[in-house]
Amino acid sequence: MVRKIAFIGLGHMGAPMAANLVAAGYPVTGFDVVPAALDAARANGLGIAASGAEAAADADVVITMLPAGDHVLTAFGGGAHGDGGLLAAARPGTLFLECSTISVDDARAAHELVVAAGHRGLDAPVSGGVVGAEAGTLTFMVGGSAEDFADAAGIFEVMGKRIVHCGGPGAGQAAKVCNNMILGVSMIAVSEAFVLGEALGLTHQALFDVAANASGQCWSLTTNCPVPGPVPASPANHDYRPGFAAALMAKDLGLAAAALDATGVHAELGRRAGEIFRDFADHGGAGNDFSAIINSIRAAARNTSPQNRTPE
Repeated sequence: MVRKIAFIGLGHMGAPMAANLVAAGYPVTGFDVVPAALDAARANGLGIAASGAEAAADADVVITMLPAGDHVLTAFGGGAHGDGGLLAAARPGTLFLECSTISVDDARAAHELVVAAGHRGLDAPVSGGVVGAEAGTLTFMVGGSAEDFADAAGIFEVMGKRIVHCGGPGAGQAAKVCNNMILGVSMIAVSEAFVLGEALGLTHQALFDVAANASGQCWSLTTNCPVPGPVPASPANHDYRPGFAAALMAKDLGLAAAALDATGVHAELGRRAGEIFRDFADHGGAGNDFSAIINSIRAAARNTSPQNRTPE
């Protein structure tokens, strides 16, 4: 029997993920607080519920893709939009797949709520951006029991290309925090290298051809290259329209900083990357792809170039 799915949160990531499930033959009922998102979901073949609780009431599996931990905990426990919450509405034993990017502590708190309500749950944040969501090639980082992971495998495989069981509750979010700290630092490093290359007279293509085939190779270079030209599909070729917005990177690096504080781990580059992206997001860059950080680095370079320095 094909399982019924409720999908809560139909934004830039949730909408294509839900559409892929519909295309694979799953009956999906969705809910979002944004009317335009519901209209788009309806056009993609989703059934539309009047509330999250209504969507969850008849579902075998509930998938949530929400902006922050507070939204997840509120949606699970109730109080939002006049309904009693997803957990109270769902049938006993419903499988909850929490795919938002939230803190490890919030993920563990959400899992405790799920279990206490008589359900099963996995934290399963994703990597791959809007492009991966549309193509069904996301990476899922999953925390929870091995049994629940196995039960959800077929659903994950519709939406993703690589699904990794990272450990117990909260482990998926832990992996996401660590991964995105690497991503944020590496994008800044790649961007700084291109700005330095420009100052030294290198063409973008020449630097790309070297670094992409040498020890500087990384995803921030070869897939999401921050300059137009070398990687035609990268946001740099499309006015930095976001696959992964700078505001989201700032948020994720904030979660990393909170995890660093909680664990006492010393990580200078991770913290500094968070500060750089937060400043960029707060000063006009929030809606751009995170690779647009190169423009901030260029501006800083112009301000500190030798010809702009005031003689002492």
